[in-house]
Amino acid sequence: MHKIEKLFDINIVLMTLFSSVETIREEKNIELIYDMEATIPRELRGDPDVLLRVLNKVLTFVCQNTDEKEIVLSLDAPEDFLYEEFISFTINDIHIEKEKIRQFLETDLHDAIEILEGEIVYEDDADIHINLPFKISELGHRRHYRLPDISMLGKKVLLICENEAIAHSIEKMFKYFLYDVDVGFDAFKAQGNDLTPYDILIVDDHLNTEEFEHLIARIQQNIPLKYVLLQDAHITERKMISVSTNLIKPVTEESVYELIISLFKIQTASREVRSHSKINTIDLEKYLQSNKDSEKSEEQSSAVQESLEAMIEKRRGMDLPILDRTIGEANIKHTGLTYAHELKTFLDTFDRSDLYFREIVNQRSINKIKEFCIDLERQAKLIGAESMFKLAETLSLIFVYDKLDMLPIYPGKYHIELQKLTEAIKKELQLK
Repeated sequence: MHKIEKLFDINIVLMTLFSSVETIREEKNIELIYDMEATIPRELRGDPDVLLRVLNKVLTFVCQNTDEKEIVLSLDAPEDFLYEEFISFTINDIHIEKEKIRQFLETDLHDAIEILEGEIVYEDDADIHINLPFKISELGHRRHYRLPDISMLGKKVLLICENEAIAHSIEKMFKYFLYDVDVGFDAFKAQGNDLTPYDILIVDDHLNTEEFEHLIARIQQNIPLKYVLLQDAHITERKMISVSTNLIKPVTEESVYELIISLFKIQTASREVRSHSKINTIDLEKYLQSNKDSEKSEEQSSAVQESLEAMIEKRRGMDLPILDRTIGEANIKHTGLTYAHELKTFLDTFDRSDLYFREIVNQRSINKIKEFCIDLERQAKLIGAESMFKLAETLSLIFVYDKLDMLPIYPGKYHIELQKLTEAIKKELQLK
């Protein structure tokens, strides 16, 4: 039989494979993980249909016969993929009898592997090991992914993922792009629990909470942090305050490549200046796992109460400008808009908002309070309304940590602050 050679994307094959075994995986509650080495070319020449058929049979067999809840399909290739090389497909730790595996490979896969001119490898520690030859799409094209802009280089990633196999796989994929990657709570603690150095924070969706999203939104006022949720494909998306985008399982090099481009495609080559405020420091482990351990939650609540009180007390002694034009103009210089335009936008948005704020506080409309404070904090910072920004920042902490008993005094404070800021803005606009 003539060997077929078509140009194909290995990532498309893997995504199709993931969908093709979805039913049996869900029936047995099995997680499928792709562990791809950086040596795997993005585009190959060969027979993708037969490759898909082989891998589908392998994974179906494994799912039917294993009691494990996690299957890792590893892909590896030689460092110098010059023309035609073997790609290794291996699966380990499935705890199926060796003889049963051997019988399956020799009877069910023999013909398809022969079409691909591949080989079954028995002389190693892998439970299943198949080598299949493929050609590279372009001679000398060794680096398989190239980021389109220099501004996308040199990023630092914090990955919080409880599944070690998934975390290890994603870490390798980011390191392919020469990204610096910290994995887990311990690595973050070693950095002083400070989010300032990081460009991307990736968190398992099941660890995320709405309160945590609001806390990250507040931190994003100080640093250009991209917050990414690692999600299963079937998760229904909802409106989220601080989440930049999602990274959908199964993760491949292609999806990491697309993620990077989507996060930084509109960023300029110049790196943004980062605030080194203590506000960027957070105990992620306590916060993200608080729903699993009530004792930790109580300790965190006590610490937060002390932190809030200290911040409020500190603010009382601060003499902050009501409106600082220098700061405001610096904040909007890259937006293409004018300072006067942003001042008018603030007036249009927050005119008589003190009445609205009092109403939602009285009603204890938590979600509305959260959204209002995030918007106020963002807009106040943008125009250089330093005093209002600090008030909004305090409010953010109060509702993020569900300290609603502290809220009733703030409608009056906000009313006074809004009056002063409105007068300052109108005075500034009259000078134009």
